[in-house]
Amino acid sequence: MKSALRSVIVLGLAQFIVLGSAVAQSDRYPAEGGDVIITPILHASAQVEHAGRVIYIDPWSVADLSAAKPADLILVTDDPSHHFDPDAINALRKPGAPVVLNPKSQTRFPGGIALENGDSREFADIRVEAVAAYDMTPGEPYHPKGEANSYLITVGGLRLFFSAVGQCVPEVRALEDIDVAVMPMNLPVDRMRPIPLAECLRTFSPKVVYINHYDRPHANWLADPSGDDQPYDQDTAATIRALEEALEGLGIEFRDAGWYPSRP
Repeated sequence: MKSALRSVIVLGLAQFIVLGSAVAQSDRYPAEGGDVIITPILHASAQVEHAGRVIYIDPWSVADLSAAKPADLILVTDDPSHHFDPDAINALRKPGAPVVLNPKSQTRFPGGIALENGDSREFADIRVEAVAAYDMTPGEPYHPKGEANSYLITVGGLRLFFSAVGQCVPEVRALEDIDVAVMPMNLPVDRMRPIPLAECLRTFSPKVVYINHYDRPHANWLADPSGDDQPYDQDTAATIRALEEALEGLGIEFRDAGWYPSRP
């Protein structure tokens, strides 16, 4: 099945994001038991569907979640509000559906299940592995080891990796047989800028890569549109082009998805 990995645009399946007219399009990946459908939502948020089950990663109520499907499983990578949002979790969660969090977030969500870095379990018949996410380069904001989880989930025989915010640590470089990776880009103090991200991807060679979390100034504005004086000191389009160029010849398919609506 993995050798037949491909994707097509899903006509009519789209999420409209609040505060703008951009559309995040869904992609289908053939898998055992039916296609896996990945829909970017906003910043670090994504929806994954397979065989009638819905997985949500880092739901954030800044996005318009009215069209989102009720979740059988919710995964939270870290504790800042754009990753850990109890209002969004409660709005999306099916009754009794597991909410898997990093230990720091779980202290503020007692009904959730904490996974430590390196732990793995099955939730809703979905294999979930918590992969360490942390910084090795000093500078603010700093992400210490042990606080955040990336997640490797297996659905329909496909291995999907959703990275938390952090650098290309040994636990990431050790990944194998990744069909789809979702990676943060444009992190501060040269942590996972386009070239470091491309170098990281080279180490574990996912078949397909998406980037997220790559426009933090835009995300800040979405969370607070009244803050028109917020500095926008990043040429986001140029950084995406730089990543595309750095990935040329590596055999990794890059997908530029609609994670952010346009400013009006």
